[in-house]
Amino acid sequence: MEKEKNFTNAEYYENRELSWLKFNARVLNEARDKSIPLLERLKFIGITSSNLDEFFMVRVASLKDMVHAGYKKKDIAGMTAAEQLAAINADTRVLVDTQYSTYNRSMLPMLKERNIEIIDSYEALNEEQKEYADVYFKDSVYPVLTPMAVDASKPFPLIRNKTLNIGALIKGKGADKDIDFATVQVPSVLPRMIELPSGKENGRTYILLEKMIEHNISKLFLNFKVACAFPYRVMRNADLPIDEDEAADLLKEIQKQLKKRQWGEVIRLEVEDGIEEKLLTILKDKLKVKDEDVYKIDGPLDLTFVMKLSGLEGYDDLRYKKHQPQKLPQIEAGEDIFAAIRNGDIFMHHPYQTFDPVVDFIRQASVDPDVLAIKQTLYRVSGNSPIISSLAQAAENGKQVFVLVELKARFDEEHNIAWAKKLEKSGCHVIYGLVGLKTHSKIALVVRREEEGIRRYVHLGTGNYNDSTAKLYTDCGIFTCSEAIGEDATAVFNMLSGYSEPLSWNRLVVAPIWLRKKFLKLIGRETKHAKEGKEAKIIAKMNSLCDKDIIAALYEASAAGVQIDLVVRGICCLRVGIPGVSENIRVRSIVGNFLEHSRIFYFYNDGQPEIYMGSADWMPRNLDRRVEILFPVEDEAIQKTVCHILEVELKDNVKAHILNKDGLYEKIDKRGKVLINSQEQFCKEAKVKRPKEKSKYQARVFIPAEPI
Repeated sequence: MEKEKNFTNAEYYENRELSWLKFNARVLNEARDKSIPLLERLKFIGITSSNLDEFFMVRVASLKDMVHAGYKKKDIAGMTAAEQLAAINADTRVLVDTQYSTYNRSMLPMLKERNIEIIDSYEALNEEQKEYADVYFKDSVYPVLTPMAVDASKPFPLIRNKTLNIGALIKGKGADKDIDFATVQVPSVLPRMIELPSGKENGRTYILLEKMIEHNISKLFLNFKVACAFPYRVMRNADLPIDEDEAADLLKEIQKQLKKRQWGEVIRLEVEDGIEEKLLTILKDKLKVKDEDVYKIDGPLDLTFVMKLSGLEGYDDLRYKKHQPQKLPQIEAGEDIFAAIRNGDIFMHHPYQTFDPVVDFIRQASVDPDVLAIKQTLYRVSGNSPIISSLAQAAENGKQVFVLVELKARFDEEHNIAWAKKLEKSGCHVIYGLVGLKTHSKIALVVRREEEGIRRYVHLGTGNYNDSTAKLYTDCGIFTCSEAIGEDATAVFNMLSGYSEPLSWNRLVVAPIWLRKKFLKLIGRETKHAKEGKEAKIIAKMNSLCDKDIIAALYEASAAGVQIDLVVRGICCLRVGIPGVSENIRVRSIVGNFLEHSRIFYFYNDGQPEIYMGSADWMPRNLDRRVEILFPVEDEAIQKTVCHILEVELKDNVKAHILNKDGLYEKIDKRGKVLINSQEQFCKEAKVKRPKEKSKYQARVFIPAEPI
């Protein structure tokens, strides 16, 4: 008899952090793809840098905290925190070397061919450019700079997180004078790229601000000699340690912790390759940085500045034609959105279809005299959010408005505090989230008085209520006035605002209490069907997969014969191709012009498919430490649309990277194949005019589901 397999064996799992670095390498791979327009490729160089910054500030910082605390427990792949840090260090250096090799050897020469030049030294400027740069420095840069010397009377200053600085060694007049250290912060209030006279028709020439300051640094230390000057940058621990149980006021506690973010432990020091060793020694000593945390960079520090070039005017042939999100066939401009929803559930696929109906949903509700209440969760919103304005307007119009603003949305805390205060001043009932949990669910409820009685309209989505990122992220959403979902939506908000914990739900599945059990039940049902000799299939699309219980259940399903296709953009701790364990699992990651963000889950269910969408990935934090919502797709026409989305993504052979049994991701060999770029196809499909149809699904039918 065959020995029962242990599906939790550490050898069957990939480390989460190393998997994330592989994802960032896939992002960088887009910058190396010659089939992509030049300025689009340049954009991915900047995204790689931005991603890496956040990774160090949060994930690497967390591992360092574990090491400091003597934490010895191993992760699901059997690695200690110290072992993970060592592996991360090695892989990151390879990634950064590849990034700068791509920038220096590929991007810069190709830009120069198109008369776009980034000059890396003052000496390379011609006379006209030098004259312009000198005037610019004198008039616009010099007055802003604050040189800070370090000596017995001046302690080492705070070097703020992610800021670009120039360190210098300064020597006084006379042979017996000591060499001192000084630093100057490169001001973020000024443009990083300074445009200079090009001298070429339709040409653009730039010099980086730090190079201009370096060249003129002696003007900041008159009567002293500058022995050397080099740029440097620090990354600090930015994971906020918030004790919510002890905090009397969560808003004030987060405001206090935000200030501490600038004082966190330095976890990475970036310096320009070729830096004077004495200067580097001072920086390491004062910032308390070890050799393994120093990164010598062959090029400009912080390549996020190249994102600005991707939007350069006059070079449309060097980027993709901008996609214009298309209107929904079910909703005409200016139409009563509630009447449209009463005709049947409405599905939206962003950014291929416009996010405007979601904005209009709240806007129309805010001024509709028959709307009695609006309730909504907000995780990340845009800088000038029309949804916030409509919620405030609704409260001023006398409607009951309840908003949960999640203050613990990382790096959006300050932003969300400002919105929360604005909503409170307008008369909205605002709460800041639940103790110990982040509210990550995307739900909006409008309660309306109608002839038949009270009717509830609900929007559920996979992405944030952010009209800006809705043009960049792929997400799905549904409008419904299903009575069952309306009851569940009310229960969700009662749970968030008071002391209410439903014993069961009609249609929605909510984390942290019920969602894990639901997913394991759905996977287990496919496993049972496969063991009974029935056809069994799972298709799941998400951002990340690293939950051990879910992966073990997928392994068991695969071993039983369930065919499993996973579309996982980022972290994937599951390994494919393990004999007798994961031979029936295929994993792909799609990295393209839009950020893949939607979560879709398909279960074959012996020929009666069940399809769900939601806000949660298959990660412990989503299943156990967040308020998340999984919602069913019940309308037949919408089910077909969602299945089509999955089908196209599984056929993508342009932007898909396939995970192989060695743990590496590879692009598909396209030779002799019809090219399918899923994102391009969805853009084209969204432009096809379809007749306005009434849904076959009767939105008000309510048949209680079995308890979860």
